[in-house]
Amino acid sequence: MTTRRLMVALIIAVVVSGFFTLWFGKRIASTHTNGPARLSYMATAHEVEAGQTLRAEDLKPIDWPSAIPLVGTFTKPQDVVGRTVLYPLASGEPILDKQLAAPGSGAGLSRKVPDGMRALSLKSDQVVGVAGFLFPGTHVDVLVTYVVPASNSPITSTVLQNAEILAAGLKMEPDPKGQPAPVDVVTLLVSPEDAQRVVLASTQGRVHFVLRNGRDNEQVKEQPVQMSALGQVADARSPVKAKPVKKSSEAQAPAKYSVQVLNGDKSTMESF
Repeated sequence: MTTRRLMVALIIAVVVSGFFTLWFGKRIASTHTNGPARLSYMATAHEVEAGQTLRAEDLKPIDWPSAIPLVGTFTKPQDVVGRTVLYPLASGEPILDKQLAAPGSGAGLSRKVPDGMRALSLKSDQVVGVAGFLFPGTHVDVLVTYVVPASNSPITSTVLQNAEILAAGLKMEPDPKGQPAPVDVVTLLVSPEDAQRVVLASTQGRVHFVLRNGRDNEQVKEQPVQMSALGQVADARSPVKAKPVKKSSEAQAPAKYSVQVLNGDKSTMESF
């Protein structure tokens, strides 16, 4: 009887031990297999240039740690296909909403024009274009030189300040090396009111661009410069010439001398 009880107790102990061993083994295996939770984001399958419209073959899903979530990402390819890239993207880089143009905006320059603003193109040349140093993203002032009909005198006026260049010629991205390049047309980002002023002024004379520091946002109140102002500056800087001394037209009379002449008892005065 005692032997039977010992056998039953031993069998129960073996079963319980095997059950817990199996349970702990599965728990440890699941921990190593699953690891930390992961997210899946849409990323670029290869390098993508700015201005390119994304296609399905340009995309691939990538795993991302759930502990470091990204804001503005996409999980489905249909949310990304057909949208235009605003900035160059490296291969395998997660695609963010801020890196893409608005849905339906298409490609080209219009994708860079914010709501309420306008893109305005003005004629340029090698000199007016600041010797080729007008790059997309730089800021300029716009000056116009024209002739006032009433006085027939030229005048230069600042019609726009701190305007951003959207495109220089056909380029919408700055040169990576910063090399200067002459351009024929400069496209500016302006408000509708400024667009009217610049267009009106450009029809009256020649447009000039003045390059400014990108950190300088000050609006300077400058009065138009007239030709008379240049003359005043020249007069102030020119040396004062001495006035010539006028010579008298009348010749000075020579000095007269008197001599007393004695002739016997007579005395006379001779002048010569």
